Amino acid sequence: MHQYLFFIGDFPIRMYGLMLCMAIFMATSVAYFLAWRDGRGWEKLLPDIGIYGGFAGLVGARLWDVFFFDWGYYSDHLLEIPFVWQGGMAIQGGILGGVAAGAFYCWRHKVNWIEMLDVICPALFIGQSIGRMANLLNGDAFGAPTGGDFGILYPAGTLARSTYGTQPLWPAEVWEGQIDVILFAVLLLFQTTRPKKGQPCCLYVMLYSVLRFFLEFLRGDYVQPMLWGLKSAQVTALVSFCAALVLFVLAGMKKKPVA
Repeated sequence: MHQYLFFIGDFPIRMYGLMLCMAIFMATSVAYFLAWRDGRGWEKLLPDIGIYGGFAGLVGARLWDVFFFDWGYYSDHLLEIPFVWQGGMAIQGGILGGVAAGAFYCWRHKVNWIEMLDVICPALFIGQSIGRMANLLNGDAFGAPTGGDFGILYPAGTLARSTYGTQPLWPAEVWEGQIDVILFAVLLLFQTTRPKKGQPCCLYVMLYSVLRFFLEFLRGDYVQPMLWGLKSAQVTALVSFCAALVLFVLAGMKKKPVA
């Protein structure tokens, strides 16, 4: 675990930023392959979608964290909102921002964005998995204390260390990154069943919502409940799951499958 790759003078090259760039590149590469395999020529749009969607995803991830998770702090420290290297990137906002940018790009090029997302959505899990590696290296999105002599010990200088000291913490971000790879495979298998339009997108939302809901019980980077004793990420995961389930069932009632 190391926050810095090297320094150029006093300017640090952070592993966090490097891994986030790799997450965007690898997700775009896998999406390119899936679109190419589908055979409808969408792969030629993927490099631009990766750039615009990646940038919009980073902005969305930061703003979601600021306004939904940490507004109590940032309302008094507005100038620190751009300081993403301190940690604080919410994947829900990243997905929303990236998908919105990609949908707009598809609309401009007269491509059905839902059909394309059905094809490439497994690639999002690859990006998310690598993103959790960035969290581990940066010492954010960390777990709560395990209460025993097992868990991750973060080095000095990380947010996890300043929050919990030398207490061992649950490897919440590590487990999420590993399970993301499993969910990637599940979505690929689901695509072989000739799903209806919109169902792969909905399944993606449902799978991640379940994962995030339960892993939040182990997270320790923010602990304040939002509703019914649940954290804000759990509330959004619950709402997202229910909405995606309804849309999944409605999509299944349609006759025409994905080509």
